[in-house]
Amino acid sequence: MPLKTPSPILAAFRLRRRFQVRGIVQGVGFRPFVHRLASGMVLTGWVQNDVTGVIIEAEGSALQLETFVQRLLAEAPRLARINEVTSQDITLIPGARGFEVIPSAHDGVLATTIGPDSAICDDCLHEMLTPENRRYRYPFINCTHCGPRYTLVRDLPYDRAMTSMSAFTQCPACQAEYTDPKHRRFHAEPNACPQCGPRLQWCDARNHSDVCDDAIAETLKRLRRGEIVAIKGLGGFHLVCDATCAEAVSELRRRKARDEKPFALMVLNTASARQWCDVSEEEAALLESIERPIVLLPKKTHVDATLAGIAPDMNTLGLMLPYTPLHYLLFHEALDRPTTLDWLEETQALTLVMTSANPGGEPLVIGNEEALQRLQGIADGWLMHDRAIVARCDDSVVRMSIREGSSLSRPVPQFIRRARGYTPRAIRLGGAVDAPPVLAVGGYFKNTVCVTRGDEAFLSPHIGSLDNAATCHAFDEAVEHLLRLLDVTPTYIAHDRHPDFYSTRAAAVLAQRFGVPMIGVAHHHAHIAAVAAQHRLDTPVLGLAFDGVGLGDDGTAWGGELLHLNGTQCERIGHLTPLHLAGGDRAAREPWRMAASVLAQSGRVSGVETFFSQHSAAATVAGMLLRAIEAGSPHAPLTTSMGRYFDAAAGALKVCERMSFEGQAAMRLEGLAHRYLSGKRNTCFPAQLPIDASAYRIKSGNALDILTLVYRLFDIDDVSYGAALFHGTLIAAVVEWVDAAARQWGIDQIACGGGCFANALLSRGISEGLRARGHTVWQAQAVPSNDGGLSLGQAWVARRTQATGFDKQVSD
Repeated sequence: MPLKTPSPILAAFRLRRRFQVRGIVQGVGFRPFVHRLASGMVLTGWVQNDVTGVIIEAEGSALQLETFVQRLLAEAPRLARINEVTSQDITLIPGARGFEVIPSAHDGVLATTIGPDSAICDDCLHEMLTPENRRYRYPFINCTHCGPRYTLVRDLPYDRAMTSMSAFTQCPACQAEYTDPKHRRFHAEPNACPQCGPRLQWCDARNHSDVCDDAIAETLKRLRRGEIVAIKGLGGFHLVCDATCAEAVSELRRRKARDEKPFALMVLNTASARQWCDVSEEEAALLESIERPIVLLPKKTHVDATLAGIAPDMNTLGLMLPYTPLHYLLFHEALDRPTTLDWLEETQALTLVMTSANPGGEPLVIGNEEALQRLQGIADGWLMHDRAIVARCDDSVVRMSIREGSSLSRPVPQFIRRARGYTPRAIRLGGAVDAPPVLAVGGYFKNTVCVTRGDEAFLSPHIGSLDNAATCHAFDEAVEHLLRLLDVTPTYIAHDRHPDFYSTRAAAVLAQRFGVPMIGVAHHHAHIAAVAAQHRLDTPVLGLAFDGVGLGDDGTAWGGELLHLNGTQCERIGHLTPLHLAGGDRAAREPWRMAASVLAQSGRVSGVETFFSQHSAAATVAGMLLRAIEAGSPHAPLTTSMGRYFDAAAGALKVCERMSFEGQAAMRLEGLAHRYLSGKRNTCFPAQLPIDASAYRIKSGNALDILTLVYRLFDIDDVSYGAALFHGTLIAAVVEWVDAAARQWGIDQIACGGGCFANALLSRGISEGLRARGHTVWQAQAVPSNDGGLSLGQAWVARRTQATGFDKQVSD
């Protein structure tokens, strides 16, 4: 930012001033930066970490001090995020000389936090690849501008003694860097070198350690042989294989019991990514960012043949670039250790599957012994190290979307999974800075937890689905770690209204432990509240909540809801026409059952056995649906879920009759619609999507009926056209439905939440359609639209409930 020109009068005064800097200012090189800045300006004083952030005392002329603050804000380190700088004049210290970094202060109420892990910086990368450098090929090189933070911190303030690096004593050379104010490793807490720091270790499938001279070379050799290697990263282990080796990919799927769910890939750089995907400038910037997320990118036409089994029947690939020194060393080794740096920008052939080492849907593996035990039978070898991972943290997954609340079509990132690179970055909520803290425990699927402190919310990394003991234990660990790291004792515990969720039962235990009230927040209320929280919406909004399932006020499964939110109050004002779940939860895994429900509810129950004759249960399902339609049945309960309508469409088109992972049918349907659109680039989206305006209607009670739309898909042979027709007609129907409700209620602010909005066609189509009718549309950006954002919505409702003085459950 441009510096202001201070008044010359200020130069006549000499002052001593104390500055308090809040934000992400610990573990990012902020103290060294302040030291260099103040020393260069010939100020006297000191800087230190404390529980609030960073404290600075600086003495100089009034002119100097004003310039100092301007430069503090304008020139802060790349990982720093300054939220606030406050100051007060204090007494001059006669004879004060020099400027120093003094030891951290640990007293008081904690009001700071640590930054996320970040990708290796260019300076460290170049040092590591320079043969003459003492850290040549050292896989744990870092400085104040890069490296691990969140995943190795046990407590704050951020000092080496508070991290897993406390086990490593710095050698004289590293200590000299650490204490040199002019060095970029000045107070770099993970600082290390081959003489004093963590070391790599190779183990083969028989648990034989140290069986090779060079662990990196051995790893690459095994990968080239088609083997599967477990590699320890920043926040956990990856399972890695050569993505171009179809046999290795197939074997990894078999061993991990992951039949068809897409794998993420790692390539060296954006040029290499463009071998496989179309990459826009905005997507390239996201790939190359310090956060280094997995970015979902449009696949090129040859990908499925060359990368067999990586992302079958999907229109996107998840790609990421190297973010640790170890990752870069694998690519360096693949090129026979070049001594120049040109290769870093050139297209490279090596493409690696990098999938989370979480067998059986359990939590990410983080410990060495744990990896040897839990990954036995999956990995052929292990590349490990002796730096402990304190907090597990999976890779983040994002895609580019359109800026919300704006008529501009500038792409912005939108989360599918928020974790490494972003956790525990705060989300500013607005409101009172002294608001009592809340702990929100999320839902069942894609669980995260959220803690508020003041006007900020902090989300845990993605934890996973709470359907097994190990993930429930990881949930408990995440709660404790976040509370400890933020030094927070909650005054309320917010949770989902479903009584059987592990998170709900945990909320009751936590409420009893802390002696505080519980606030239950209905599932779809939380989805829309999460969007409101991210965008700090204080006015009434209409909420469009589309997902797979969530408990409704009437005890049935909701998921296609039109809601009215006003403060903490949430009212259902519309919904999709209910469908029967033939076989209950089993219908959510077998889309043909949802398609059968559409046939039956359209008066064609006799067609179920004919159309689905290949399924042995077809006759049973037909009878079940007939009884349910005539008299109701607990074996075929009703749902308004938009996710189940996507399943029904996929079943009707016979593109996915059984799912091997959550959301597979909807993802295939989206991929087919994209295939249809690929030949129609000359028209503007969403105009090129086909629409059948006679295939939907708005019924009494403001129920959107799209049964006819799905029913007509049974007669379509061109599945790409059918998928496009479903998307186009659905978008048109929803836009008309919401527009009518918005005009009736006199509200032009629309918030869209729920997992279905991970569908790029649906998300963009509804947003652009409603904007064209004069409405402002908001969607999730700082957190996922799926259940990974529920905890933020729960926390937002609980904070507002506190403010209104009600200690009671919040209804949907």
